Amino acid sequence: MLYYSQLTVRRKVIKNIVDGYLACDAQTLKSDRFRQNLLKGLRIVKKRGLIFWMVIIGNGTIYIMKPIVTPGRHIMEDLFIIYGLEPMFESPNYEIGFLLTAGGVICTCYLPANITALLTVLIGYTEATMLALSEELVHLWSDAQEHYNKYLLETQVDNAGALVTPNDDIKNQIINKYIKQKLEEIVKIHTTNINLIQQIEHVFRGAIAVEFLLLITGLISELLGGLENTYIEMPFALMQVAMDCLTGQRMMDACDKFENSVYDCKWENFNVANMRTVLLMLQNAQKTMVLSAGGMTQLSFTCLMTVIRSIYSAYTTLRSMMA
Repeated sequence: MLYYSQLTVRRKVIKNIVDGYLACDAQTLKSDRFRQNLLKGLRIVKKRGLIFWMVIIGNGTIYIMKPIVTPGRHIMEDLFIIYGLEPMFESPNYEIGFLLTAGGVICTCYLPANITALLTVLIGYTEATMLALSEELVHLWSDAQEHYNKYLLETQVDNAGALVTPNDDIKNQIINKYIKQKLEEIVKIHTTNINLIQQIEHVFRGAIAVEFLLLITGLISELLGGLENTYIEMPFALMQVAMDCLTGQRMMDACDKFENSVYDCKWENFNVANMRTVLLMLQNAQKTMVLSAGGMTQLSFTCLMTVIRSIYSAYTTLRSMMA
């Protein structure tokens, strides 16, 4: 519901973010290798989003189906009494209560499943782009050499069919001109993705922080209620926390790989102008793109382990007090 409220209140901003990603995809490099690597990364992101969506929707479906297949009259939580519908297990109170509870479960599962899947795909696109750009940088020098060889075959043949080899200055000019063009395209795509991630962070970091607080509270309550009673609800909260942290961690890993690729692009062979461009790229790449929960903690595996440890510590403390 928090994500949905953000989508409703700031729908114009989010529409601009989605349009920005579409525009970024339209201006991607024309290299076949880049497109293949990008699609390869996006397939992984798609699987990640589908698995999350199926787990959340499947969890809600099982939660609704359990009282239907259980003998006797049951609702999702038999101990949960809806005000004004007592006694709960007599008609028509039972039917009304069951439909109200089922409607609440559908809203609770359907909205976060779709909205979180949307965020996973958007952020995953940046992750896939960073990985594809990393491969382009690693092969930049060899691509420049290949471009020079093609240039020789296409334009540097005299009338007798003999190969004319340009001097080193002309060779360096041709190679560095190609490198300059590629670096400009990479810088443009990298900068666009940085801006898009900053916009997503600005819009959703507050909602993510409140979501984490509510999910942590819910997990502690479920543990206190006993796993034998709440085992169906546990995957819902755990999956959301884990997916947010996984998405943030994968993006950080992609940014780290991009940073290493910038330094590994054989920049020592470039001319001074291209070296300066690489230096600028390295400075930008060292500012890792991150997602945060309210600007307080970065979403990563470290954050996930901290959350799990905090939940267990709070559970054991409250359990001992109740005992």
